[in-house]
Formats: sequence, C-alpha cells, structure tokens
Amino acid sequence: MSGDGPTLRRPGPGDADDSGTAYLDEPLARCVRELGANVGAIYLCDLEPEMFRLALLIGAPVDFFTPWLRVPLATPTPGTDAIRQQQLVWVGNQQQMVDAYPGVAVAVPYPFVLAAAPISGTRRWGALLLLWPPTHSERATRRERRNVMSTCARLARLVDEHTRTRRYVPPPAPRVLSSVTLRPAAAPQGPAAADFAARLPDGALALDLQGRVTYVSPLAAELLGRSEDDLAGTLPWQSLPWLDDPVYEDRYRAAVFTRQPVAFAALRPPNASLHFRLYPDSSGISVLVRPAGEADGSGSVQRDRLSPVPARVGRLYQLMHLATALTEAASVRDVVDLVADQIVPAFDAHALVLYLVEAGRLRVAGHRGYPAEALARLDGSPLNTGLAPSAQATTTGAPLFLGSRAEFDMLYPGVVRPAGQQAWAVLPLTTHHEPVGCCVMAYERPHAFDADERAVLTSLAGLIAQALERARLYDVQYELAHGLQQALLPDALPDLPGLETAASYLPGTSGMEIGGDFYDLIRLSCGSAAAVIGDVQGHNVAAAALMGQIRTAIRAHATATTSPAEVLSRTNRLLLDLDSDLIASCMYVELDLDRRQARLASAGHLPPLLGFPGQPAQPLDIAPGPLLGVDPGADYPMTHFPLDAGTLLALYTDGLVESPDTDLDQALASHARQLDRNDPGQPTDLDALIDALLRAVPPTGPRTDDIAVLLLHTLA
Repeated sequence: MSGDGPTLRRPGPGDADDSGTAYLDEPLARCVRELGANVGAIYLCDLEPEMFRLALLIGAPVDFFTPWLRVPLATPTPGTDAIRQQQLVWVGNQQQMVDAYPGVAVAVPYPFVLAAAPISGTRRWGALLLLWPPTHSERATRRERRNVMSTCARLARLVDEHTRTRRYVPPPAPRVLSSVTLRPAAAPQGPAAADFAARLPDGALALDLQGRVTYVSPLAAELLGRSEDDLAGTLPWQSLPWLDDPVYEDRYRAAVFTRQPVAFAALRPPNASLHFRLYPDSSGISVLVRPAGEADGSGSVQRDRLSPVPARVGRLYQLMHLATALTEAASVRDVVDLVADQIVPAFDAHALVLYLVEAGRLRVAGHRGYPAEALARLDGSPLNTGLAPSAQATTTGAPLFLGSRAEFDMLYPGVVRPAGQQAWAVLPLTTHHEPVGCCVMAYERPHAFDADERAVLTSLAGLIAQALERARLYDVQYELAHGLQQALLPDALPDLPGLETAASYLPGTSGMEIGGDFYDLIRLSCGSAAAVIGDVQGHNVAAAALMGQIRTAIRAHATATTSPAEVLSRTNRLLLDLDSDLIASCMYVELDLDRRQARLASAGHLPPLLGFPGQPAQPLDIAPGPLLGVDPGADYPMTHFPLDAGTLLALYTDGLVESPDTDLDQALASHARQLDRNDPGQPTDLDALIDALLRAVPPTGPRTDDIAVLLLHTLA
C-alpha cells in the first residue's frame, strides 16, 4: 500500500496552522498510509469537561463529520467508547455499526470498517479513528492492532511533551490534511495524461476528496454543457444545477466512504441522459461520463425546470442523525447541549440561545456564544409585548429568518441587537399548538436563508420542541424523586469527639429512577456511635420508601439493644412483617471511641475497607449474615476490631466497586490504595478521599447504580 497511500502536503503560504496540532500530522498520515486506511481522524479533549472535538482529518471532507465536530463523552460512538473503556473498538461491518451505534449508522449509511483507539498519556487526550473500505477484513489483524495502539501511544507522548511547557489549547476548528498519491511525477506526465484522457471515448473528470473538480477533458466539458474554465475548482452540484440532487451527492459520499466504484444516470436539460461512473482512491475520484441515450422528456424536463432545489444529502443525513439523538436526550440540559454542539455547527451558526416559556415569559434554558450582558437582558422577557423577534415567533408560531442587521433594524427598530451578530434564525418551539419555547441561532456574518435551509430548520424546530417537552417532564420527575431520596438521608452527620466523618451520595446517571442506598451515623452516647450503610433492592419510589423505613427502624433499635447483631435481627423481622417483596443489604458498626473498640454485623453487605496507622488499607475479613427480608430466623455474626488513633474505616455500597467486566477483588484493592495516607493519626481531608474513591470507579459508560460512601477517621 505504500505506493498509493496518503501523505502530507507541506503547508503553503495560506495554510497557517492556527490550531497548534501540526506536530500530530506526520504520525496520523503514517498510520493511515501503513495500514491502508481510507480516512484517519484525531479527536482531542475540549476545555469543557467530558467533551472532545475533531482536531485532524485526512481522507474525507470535514462536512462528513459535521454531526461529530464536538462529541460529549456520554454520546455512544466508537471514539467515545474507546476513550471510556481505554481499549481498541473495532466495528467490522455495517450491521455491527447498526447494532452498536445506530445513531452513527443513520448519519453515515454506507458500509465500511472502523477502528477507534484511545490516546491517553498524562490524561485522556482523545481518540484515533481509522476507516477502511468494506472489502477490508472484518477482524483486526495482530499487526493492525499493534500499529494502531503504538500510534496512539506516540500521539499521547507528543501531546504530553507539547503541553509540558505550555497551556493546552484545544483546536478551534478541525484541520483537513491533504491526501496525495506517492507516485514518481516526471514533468511531461501532466500533458501526457491530458492527451490520454482526451483520446478516451468517454469524457473524463477528476475530483479531489472535497468534491472539487481538478481536471476536465474537452469531451467531458462538451457533454456537461459548460466550459473547462467554468467547471474547474467547483463542486459539480453547484456549477451544474441539474446535478443538485441528493441522489447524486449521495453517490459521491458513498464513493469517498467505501472507496468502491459507484454509478448513476442523470438528465442534463433539455433531454440529454448521461451516465456517470466514479472510481475513488486515496487521492480523489476519477469520473467517466458518456451519453446514455436520449430521454423522453417533456414531462421530465418540465419537472427538472420547476422542481425546487433539493436539500443537500449531507444535511438530510445530519437531520436524521439529530432526530435520533434528540430522542435519546433525557434532560433539558441534554437537549441544550445537543442543539449547541451538533445542530449549531451543522448550519454554520456561531451562537445559540434556547428559551422555555414559563409564566408568560421567555426564560433562558441554555446558550452558547452569547455575552453575559445580553443574556441578562433577554432572560425573562415577556411574551405579551411581541416587540422582540423571539417573543413574536413564540406567540405567532411562525419562524423568522433575518439575513442581515439592516433587516433586523427595519423590522425591530427599538430592539438592541447582541454585539457581533449579523443574521438570525428565530424558530418557535411548539407542540400540540402550545408554545414550549424558542430557539435562536445567530450568525456572525450576513446569511441568506434559502428555501431548503428554512424547511430543514423549521422541521428541526418541531423535533427540538418535542424533545424539550419530554425533557421538562423528565426534569420535574427527577427532581421530585431525588428530592424524596435526599429527604430520607441525613442532612448532616453528628459531631463526635475524636472522630472525623464524611459522607457522599451519588445518584446513578442512567435513567431517572431513584435508588435505595442509604447511610447514617447515630450518636449512642458522648463516646460511642453507630455507623450504618445499606442498599435496598430496586431503583424506584418503593425502594426509597422502604429505605426510609429501614433507616428509621435501625435508629429505634440502636438505642434499645446492646449489639449490632440484635439490631440487624430486629430490623430483619420488621422487614418481613412489612410483607415487602424487596430485600436489602445492611452493615451496622458500633464504635466505642472511649475504649477504642469496634464491632460490626453485616446482612449480606460488602466488607468495609479498614486502614490502621502505618499499614495499608484493605478489606476487613467478615462473616456476613443473610440479606434483610429473607430468613426470619437469620443470625448475624459479629466481627471485632480495634479503633486505634488514626484508624480509617470506609463503608460503601456496591455501586462503588461493582461494574461490568470489573473483578471485585481488584476493584476493592484499587479503592483501598486510595485510602492510604502519609500522616496517620492527623486530621485528614476526608472529602478529598471520597473524591479519590469516586474517581477510581471505572468509566464504563452511564452509571446504572447509586453510590453511597461513609468515611470514619479516629483522632488521638
């Protein structure tokens, strides 16, 4: 493949590297060339947490990647999965893409093979993406895996070195590297190649990978009805309006993605039918054009003259992708992020404000690119005046397209325009004839909204409105559910002499269901306390309600009994008397701070992590009893251990250590290492320790379980 793979064109006078990523060009090009890939891309982290942006691209137009110019880590794509899982992700065929990443498959409905691998050094910098034609093996070879991972390691070292002496700045826009063919180029070849093409019985064109015409033979110009000069440097569907059809552009996109020959027929007015065949490779596309016979045509010709210019196929695919993504947006914040990160770039806008209707006013739900003073003026503007474009569009339900400042000032002479904006699309968000809000997209230059763009934006507004309506309902339910759960957890932990404490509850990130995780610290006397942690089965209101009952029962039994075993036994019998279908794990630890002793009993709960002064922390060896709610005659063995000054005890629920593809013993050992401290017996930043424990949770995607952590540290 070394004879026809991509390499780098040295930047010319107008090719300044504004993004500061030129040091990554050569490793990317070499990897693409050595592995025979069609397309290579590098994503790097953004300044916004958990966000990655396209930095470098080779082998395809950047327009093909518009839906993924900026990608939140939570978005399911091969690249984000590679970053989260820190491993190679291989998609061997189109069906695998449909099964694993339906949103990507909708936006790019072509067969190809894809590899994504993480670029990780001192931090998770990003991901490397490679694409091959569908003729490539569906399985990665050992050589390919080794090359991809070694390239990622080199890229990570380069970014580490680059940022060691300077502040990291993400690239403002992706750089597209030129692909050229590595063939010996003798001086006479240019005229000879032109003479060769002129002698062919078919017309010949050459396109670069961006779709622009780089060569036209005389016969091709004659067949297309334009001069060679008129066609050179243009996109065919722009210089030849009769090719401005999604079907034809789709064939071009298919050729670029699959590197397979494609063919189609088109009618050149008034009645000349032409046959096109595209032959792609890594440097561009060769096109042969020949007559395909005369077409019948009054009807066809008339349709060609009168039909409106169809939508760009890339925009249609973007719309399908965005529609799919909007159905997955759960909260209002998710909708705002999706619109800002994917929809705004797709339409070349530079700023966005998304309003929600609340009590007759427009409230800002989210924005990008708007100055703070403008937001303060816009937030809470009344609907009944109709003076501003956003209020007018919301109340009338009709979109507004303002292509220039002059047009804005003529229609709204008394309204202050945000600085730096020169065109606006004001889209009412309406469902069931009820206004939900308004979406305003702003442009930094005058913008002509053609009929195609207006139609797509209007359709998109309907999808955004539906997503926002669902998201508002979700947010209300989420706040109610988690408000209930927070009300059932302690507001604050009691202060006890000689004991430092800290606790944290972290809800799951997948779905809005609340969990049954709970913790508590109960003062038994001036020198003693009881620490409790547990997890009720299920993620719903019933689980949270039962959690509240168990916590109340434990508090009552803690002051009326003499041992942890008896507390759990009584709580177990109460749970059975409630005739609930749910079960629960629980751990009860009695702390005697005066005697420096502790004893605990466990009802099927994971062992605590215990660190003694000067010794590494490790899981405590315990003998747990049955879960609560299973056996009315269950016994709960007790475990005794000392509480010397400097002892650190960590109680937690299973969400901290259990996850798919994670070994429990390894997870416990990893979290135990987070608890080791340099100064045993001295005050410790327990909140920082909890943060360290939570950071050690493997990032395997949306977290389906809640996490509760309770830390106890004895002082001298």
